[in-house]
Amino acid sequence: MSKTAMPVTGVSLAAEAHRTWNSVDVDPITLRVIGGALDSMAKEMAQVLYRMAYSSLIRESEDLGAGIFDVAGRELCESDSTPMHCGSIPAYIKGINRKLAGTYQAGDVVLHNHPYHGAAHSPDYGIMIPIFWEGEHVGFAGCTGHVSDIGGNFPGLCMDVVDVWAEGKLMDSMKIFDAGVRNDMLIQHILDNVRTPEQNGGDLEALIACARIGEKRFIELLERYGLDVVMSASERWMDYSEEMLRSRIREIPNGSYEAPIGYLDDDGKNRGVPLRVAVRVQVDDDEILIDLTGSNDQVQTAFNVPFEGSVLPVAVSAIRTILLDEAIIDQYVPQNDGCFRPVKAYAPEGTIFNPDFPASCFARFSQVNRVFDSINLALAPVLPDHAIAGSSAALCAIAYSGLADDGESYWVYIEINEGSYGGRNGKDGMDAVDTLMANTRNNPIEELELNHAMRAERYELRDEAPAPGQWRGGIGSVRKWLMQTDTFLGSEADNRNDPPAGALGGHPGVSGSFVRNAGTDREEVLFSKVTQEIVHNGDTLEIKLPSGGGFGDPLKRDPFAVLSDVWDEYLTAEDAARDYGVVLDVERWVVDDEATARLRAERVSA
Repeated sequence: MSKTAMPVTGVSLAAEAHRTWNSVDVDPITLRVIGGALDSMAKEMAQVLYRMAYSSLIRESEDLGAGIFDVAGRELCESDSTPMHCGSIPAYIKGINRKLAGTYQAGDVVLHNHPYHGAAHSPDYGIMIPIFWEGEHVGFAGCTGHVSDIGGNFPGLCMDVVDVWAEGKLMDSMKIFDAGVRNDMLIQHILDNVRTPEQNGGDLEALIACARIGEKRFIELLERYGLDVVMSASERWMDYSEEMLRSRIREIPNGSYEAPIGYLDDDGKNRGVPLRVAVRVQVDDDEILIDLTGSNDQVQTAFNVPFEGSVLPVAVSAIRTILLDEAIIDQYVPQNDGCFRPVKAYAPEGTIFNPDFPASCFARFSQVNRVFDSINLALAPVLPDHAIAGSSAALCAIAYSGLADDGESYWVYIEINEGSYGGRNGKDGMDAVDTLMANTRNNPIEELELNHAMRAERYELRDEAPAPGQWRGGIGSVRKWLMQTDTFLGSEADNRNDPPAGALGGHPGVSGSFVRNAGTDREEVLFSKVTQEIVHNGDTLEIKLPSGGGFGDPLKRDPFAVLSDVWDEYLTAEDAARDYGVVLDVERWVVDDEATARLRAERVSA
C-alpha cells in the first residue's frame, strides 16, 4: 500500500482545483467576527460531543477533536480539546477523499477509522459530513473520538496483535448516511462486532450530532455573509497563522538540533528490548523539518505509529506550542491549516513512525508524546525561554474490562492517568496533569466506582521528591485500585525507564511503574504494556506516572521556594540541603541565609 514518507504541508492543489468561490477583500471587523464565529462553532461542536457521549473516555476525559474543513481537508478551525484528534482530521479527509471525492451528496455522513488512510489509529472513529452551499460541495464538518472497543482480539486496548486487521473492525470511508438515508443494516453490523454496542452506539450518535451542529453553524455563517466573504476571511486567517509561525521560526538560528536519544520500554512482547526514538529538528529560514531517521524499526506488535494521522500532527503541534505559546505572546493566533504549512516531518518507511502495511498501529500515543518531548529538548538550548525540561510524555492508557452481570455483554473502562510537565524558565513543572499531545482530563473517582466493580484506595501525588532544578519538575500521580471482580487488563503505557530529562542543569525526573498487590507478600511488578492480563477479585493495582525533569541549576533556586516545598512536604530538610544547598531552620521554619550561602559557595567551587 503506497504511503508518502514526507508529505509537504501547505495549500493543496486539490483545494485550488475545487475552489467555487471568488476572493474578495474583507474589512478587519468582519474578519474578526468570522474568525470568532469559526472558533466558537468548533468549541460548540466539542461540547455537543462530550456532553452526549456514552463512554467515559469521550464524556469525561474529552478525548476528542472537532472542526470545520474545506473540501481538501484544510483546517479552518478546531476545538480546544486533544491536539492529536484535531490535527489528524485533515488526514482523515484525505483518506476518504481518495475513495469518495466527486460522489458526495447533501445528507451524507461518512465513518472512517483506517490508520493507513489518515486515521490517528483505529479506535478513533472519525465522522465527516460534507457541507453543501447552493448545490456546491464547499467543505466538511468533522470530528473524532476514541470509542471503548472496536472488536479486536482483546477488550478495549490491544498490544500483542499480528496485524492491522486483528485490531478490530476497520471502516474505510463508509457512508452510514447516503444522501440523508440512514444505512441501519450497516450500522447494526458495526455494532454487532464490538463488545460495547450500547456505548459505541451512543458515541456514534454523539459524533454525528457533533458534525451536524458544525454543518448547521457553518451554513448559518454562509447565509449571513456569503461564501466569498467567509472563505476569503478563512484564507486570511490561515495566511495570518502561517506568517505568525514563520516569523517565530525565523528567530531560531538555522541549523540542525538533535535531542538525546530516547528509549521506549519495549514493544509489549519482546521484553527488555527498548525501542529507540531519534529526533532531529532542522531549521531552514522559516521552515522546520522534524526528522525521525534513526528511530527503531517497526515492531511485531501494535506499538507502531500511523504516519499521516499521528506523526505529522505531533510535529505541527509541538512547533506551534513551543513558538506560539499563549502565555508568552500577546497576539491571538488561531490553530488552522496555516500552522501546518511551515512544518514538515520525515520518518523512513518500515520504522515505528512509518510502518509498512499491514503492521498493526493500534497503540501509538506514548511514542508520539516522546517525539513531542524530544522536539522540545532538541530546541531547549536555543529557546531557553520557551522550552521545558522533559515531561512524563507517556500517556498511560489502561483498559479494564469484564463480563457484565448478564454474563453476555462486556463492560469496558479506558482510563487515562496523569503524569507531569518538566520545569521551565520561570515556572515549576505542573503536577498530575496529562501532557503534550494528550490534553485529556481525569475521570471522577465517584463516577467510576458507581459504574464499575473497582474501588479507589489511593489517588494523589507521588511520594518521591520532585526533580531538582532552579524550577523543579512536576510530580506524577499515583492511583491504586482494588478490584472487586476478576478484571481483564490491557495497557499501552510506557514507564519511561529512561526518566524524563532535566534541562540546562536540571536533574532528571522519576520513572513510572505498575505493581500488582504492592506492599504485600504477593507483590508483582508488571510491564507497562499488557495484553490479556487478569487482575483477580481482591487484587490491587498501583499505577505511578513519571515525574518531570528539573529546569536550570538547582543551586539558583530561590531558597524561599525550597522552604515552601518543605512546608508542603514535597521535600525534607535533608533534600533541601543535598539538592539545593539550602539550609533550613525547621524549628522556626526559616532559611538560614548564612549557612545557605556558605554551602552553595562550597558546591560551586567543588
